[in-house]
Amino acid sequence: MEPVSIARGDSCLVLAMPHTGTWMPESAMMALNDRGRQLTDTDWHIDRLYAGLMPDATIVAANFHRYLIDANRDPRGQSLYPGQNTTQLCPVTDFDGAPIYAAGQEPDANEVAARLAAFHRPYHAAIEAELMRVKEAHGIAVLYDCHSIRSEISFLFDGVLPDFSIGTNLGVTCASTLEAAVQGICARDDGYTHVLNGRFRGGWTTRHYGQPEKGIHAIQMELAQSTYLENETSPWRYSTTKATRLRRPLKDILNALKNTAQEIDP
Repeated sequence: MEPVSIARGDSCLVLAMPHTGTWMPESAMMALNDRGRQLTDTDWHIDRLYAGLMPDATIVAANFHRYLIDANRDPRGQSLYPGQNTTQLCPVTDFDGAPIYAAGQEPDANEVAARLAAFHRPYHAAIEAELMRVKEAHGIAVLYDCHSIRSEISFLFDGVLPDFSIGTNLGVTCASTLEAAVQGICARDDGYTHVLNGRFRGGWTTRHYGQPEKGIHAIQMELAQSTYLENETSPWRYSTTKATRLRRPLKDILNALKNTAQEIDP
């Protein structure tokens, strides 16, 4: 199993998908408890949802599951949201705060280090290489980090999550014109709700690579899974009807990022 899949495009846009993979080595899967083996916190069908929306975009996708190691967490293990409930670099609980490992089977420091080397670093090496490649070609690179999550998770946030959660770490990770372009599309009166830098302001990927002063812009999109799944429960079926509707604003967002980026001076 290759830890990362790369589909190269010739535009300035790079789509990152850190949480679509479901592969786990047998030893790690056996260490999980019955709850953990359900892999509940997958970004279900995100690759299918975005497929073909922008054929000239580059896509970098992790093939391993986030329960093995979370590709969108700080490799040093530092929390992105101090004081708030979240999950770790190598999670030992799920998004509901429940243990995912059998008692005494949690990864130790040596195992975390091994997973960093085998999975986390290759994924980010691929992202960095693709960003440098498209930046060299276009003078600018835009990283769009693709995510989804259940719309109601009381352990992580109160109430119901908006349909679109845009993260730019309070405007730090991308040009204001890119942020405004995405927010403008999400705010259109088509029945969707949105928030800018709400509960999710961008994970480690967005914060690490988003350096607009160096010509690399990053923005995270966290979608409520209710917008494209039949139900936010197992077996996590893709709703063609919901997804077809959602793909229209998503395509507009990707096009707006590409077109707006062309207007930014490198």
